[in-house]
This record gives sequence, C-alpha cells and structure tokens, in this order.
Amino acid sequence: MQQDFEQIERRAKTNARIRTTITYLLLVFWSLIVLFPFYWMILTSVKSYSSYNSEYIPKLFTASPTLQNYIDAFTTVSLGRYFFNTLIFTVITTALMLFVVIFAAFAFARMNFRGKNLVFTLFLSLMMIPNELVIITNFVTITNLGLRNTFLGLILPSVTSVFYIYLLKENFEMVPDELYKAAKVDGTSDLKYLFKVMIPICQPTIVTIIILKVIECWNSYVWPRLITDDEAYFLVSNGIQEIRENGFGRENIPAMMAAVVVISLPLIILFLIFHKKIMAGVSRGGTKG
Repeated sequence: MQQDFEQIERRAKTNARIRTTITYLLLVFWSLIVLFPFYWMILTSVKSYSSYNSEYIPKLFTASPTLQNYIDAFTTVSLGRYFFNTLIFTVITTALMLFVVIFAAFAFARMNFRGKNLVFTLFLSLMMIPNELVIITNFVTITNLGLRNTFLGLILPSVTSVFYIYLLKENFEMVPDELYKAAKVDGTSDLKYLFKVMIPICQPTIVTIIILKVIECWNSYVWPRLITDDEAYFLVSNGIQEIRENGFGRENIPAMMAAVVVISLPLIILFLIFHKKIMAGVSRGGTKG
C-alpha cells in the first residue's frame, strides 16, 4: 500500500515537472516571437547604409556595427527639438489630466449631489463615441479659437479621460466608508481627506494612470499631426514622418531605425521600472469589494 502511494506521488511529481517544462518552453518561444521585432530594429540601426543595401538575404547579425546612424539622428534632423516638444507636451498634459481625473473621480465616488448617477452614466456614454468624431469636433473648436500650431492647442483636448476617471472612481469606492465617516467626525474637510487618506491608499492606481498617460502622450500621432503643420511644434511621433520625408529619405532604413530606437527607449525604460506598479494598479482598479 505504501509502495503504491509512493508510485502515485512520483508519477504526480513527474507530470508536474513535464507541465512546468512545457509551459516554460512555450513562454520562451512566445517571448522570442514578441522580442524579435525589437531585436531586428536594434540590429538594423547599427548597420551601415551600404551594408544594409548589400544584403540580398537579411542577416540576423552584423560583423561591423556602427553608431553613425544614431549620430545622424541628432545632427541631420531636429530629433532633439522633437524630444523637447514631446517632453513639454507630456509633462503638462499629464499634470493637468491628473488634476481633473482625481477631483472628478472623488466627486463621483464620495460626494452626494442630485443626479449623480445619471451624470456619471451620461459621462460613461462618451466612451461610445468614436474617436474620429471627437477629433473633428476638437479640430473645429481649436481652429476657431486660433490655437493651431500652439502647445495649448495640443494639450487642451487631452486633459481629461473618461476611462481614467472611471478607473480611479472604482478604486476610491474600495476605500471603506468608515474611514470617511471617522474623518468627518474629526472635522477633516473633504479636500484634506482626499489628499491625506484616499490618494495615499490609491497610489498604485494613480501611478498606473500617470504612466499610461505618459505613454499615450509620447505615442500621440493623429491629433498633433492634424493640429500642427509647423515643425517647431512636432512631437517625436510626427517627427518620424518628417524624418522619413525630409530627413534621411525613404530608402535610408538604418538611420530611420536608429531614430525609432532613440524615441522608443524612454518608454521601454519607463515600463521596465514601473511594470509591477502598472499591473498592481490595473488589477486593483478592476477589483471591487
């Protein structure tokens, strides 16, 4: 009887090892598929223009890597200016959006006013409107205000987000009501309760919103391309198109890849540093109770 039990236990351990091995092999295989485009981008960026064009069959390595493409990315075109514009746009937009989102989410989560549920339902219905319709409306409004080719025109349409307000509202509602009642008994104002209690407790979700908004601003393409035709206000995403058309040319793929690597690097570093907070914030915001 003891021998049969030991055999069953050994068989179960063997099956568990086999499943674990297969799982890791599949994960490694999938990781290679996901990471290969990044490897190819970096590899192409360190190839010279002549060596790249001489490859009839693309090679998975290069014997003579060069950093000249990265030097050209900052000297041939205005990549530094595009970075600076994007930094200004990202920082100001994220700060204003965070201010709007925090106060709106707090109002819907803790404040009691007539028609709150109806207003929030109508607010959520805005998510059903196609982005193309919003872009057209914003374009007409910004143009009528004379804000084309200005940072204000770039920033204003992006200072709020229905999804982020909903995400943070759900997170705020997870904070026990007893804390709010105890704070009110102690004479704490709503504003002080928000900054001293709710924001520290919901910090993972707020950090997640900040990071996602930074990524959204950094990758913004359609709106900046639509509202600006002055190179002085181009962002990095729009700068890629300008580089392709008037910088390196359509055929200089290695130089283009170098510019893409430089532009993508800040977001990759940001995600690697804060990926745990992003996952924790999203999972926390999606769980209620």
